[in-house]
Amino acid sequence: MSRSLEPLTARETQLPSWPLAIVNSKTTPGSRPFQGLSQAQLLERFARALAKADGRAGAHCVHERWMRGEMPLNIERALEQLWAKAADSIPEWLPMRYIDWLLRVYEVASEFRASAKGRSNIYLVLLDYSDDRAEPFGIYVGMSKYSPAQRFDQHKAGIRAAGSVLKRGLEVLTGPTLHLQYIKRSEAARIEIELAEALSAAGLLVKGGH
Repeated sequence: MSRSLEPLTARETQLPSWPLAIVNSKTTPGSRPFQGLSQAQLLERFARALAKADGRAGAHCVHERWMRGEMPLNIERALEQLWAKAADSIPEWLPMRYIDWLLRVYEVASEFRASAKGRSNIYLVLLDYSDDRAEPFGIYVGMSKYSPAQRFDQHKAGIRAAGSVLKRGLEVLTGPTLHLQYIKRSEAARIEIELAEALSAAGLLVKGGH
């Protein structure tokens, strides 16, 4: 059994002896604050987050392990542990389920920047295709004056809904596009199209982006 799947020990619930990276509400997943930690330190940091019900630090630990390509089973188990221990403080950018191409989405989305502030937001929605495809997930790319969470709720309620999101939408993938919020509408319109094309070129099943 992998070390990361074992129950917490008394030692793991103690404060680690090495310096802790500071994370707060402004720390984005794209900044990867725990990137400099060794695997052992990262697991110890995660254990401490569970012990203190620190959903924010725990989310950054899980995210870092995800970005390093750790085994899916380990990520799924870490997500289960974190939701069981610290559900109230987990940031909205942490997905609720394992997605094997999440790193690709972060890499592609990071290439896009907006030069002007405004009222438009780029958002991504995870789509469920487990009923008819070998790859169970797809992604929807959209733009809106509403927050990603609000726009997702509108889709699911049938308000100016895209059929793919209404029928197959699972959750908003907030993290990859945090830097593309409150941008100028004309830039959002361009990025929506180009981001959808780039994600498709990266091998993902993409809807929206128009």
